[in-house]
Amino acid sequence: MSLQIQMLGTGSAFSKLYYNTSALIRSGDATLLIDCGPTVPKSLSEIEVELDQINGILISHIHADHIGGLEEVAFRLFYQYNRKRVQLYITEALAEVLWENSLKGGLYNPEEGFTQLQDYFELVYLQERVPYPISPELTIEIIPTLHIAQKLNYSIFINHRTFYSADLKFNYDFLVNEVVLSRNCHTIFHDCQLTGPGYVHTTLDELLTLPDDIQKLMYLMHYDDRMPDFIGRTGHMTFIHTHQIIEITD
Repeated sequence: MSLQIQMLGTGSAFSKLYYNTSALIRSGDATLLIDCGPTVPKSLSEIEVELDQINGILISHIHADHIGGLEEVAFRLFYQYNRKRVQLYITEALAEVLWENSLKGGLYNPEEGFTQLQDYFELVYLQERVPYPISPELTIEIIPTLHIAQKLNYSIFINHRTFYSADLKFNYDFLVNEVVLSRNCHTIFHDCQLTGPGYVHTTLDELLTLPDDIQKLMYLMHYDDRMPDFIGRTGHMTFIHTHQIIEITD
């Protein structure tokens, strides 16, 4: 199987230069969006991808830089694309939190019969650590990972051997033993906080403690606007850039 991953944004929550971190996955006839921050609609427009060309959206957690564009997407699918509903891949627990704590304020419209998340999206509930086939050529598997204590957060395995961290506190044993040794991943997309202590994200200094052969598998994303100052300081790891396309063949 082969797939193409194009970054719609690579910046941190507060980046003003690199858009919110999000990715568009294309494989065969499936196009899947991972996360949908406020800058995603603009980024899609810049690469000339229409919302009705996307088959599904996967949400990793409900911080605004990962879900802040969903209200616009929902309204545009309804009004601009003739009430089209794309599939929303999410756990049942996260769907409830997403609606009640984030989207309900803007999308709740009982006079027209819109009172729940499934009025706007076709919900596909994922189970943790259970691979789900999006299409014959694209499989996703979500696993719970730590970002902020007591808040639901998921990282993603794509076609079994590509790992996408979303937001993740550093976990050396997990990256070495599960992602690489157990899962045999050949490509890793990992968030990277460039400086400071890693309270809720993985820092560059922490990633630099990984063995060289693992660093060589890694693309760094979710960085802040000082990224150019760190070019050449990332060991064997590589910054990935907004709209960059990575072709992956298993």
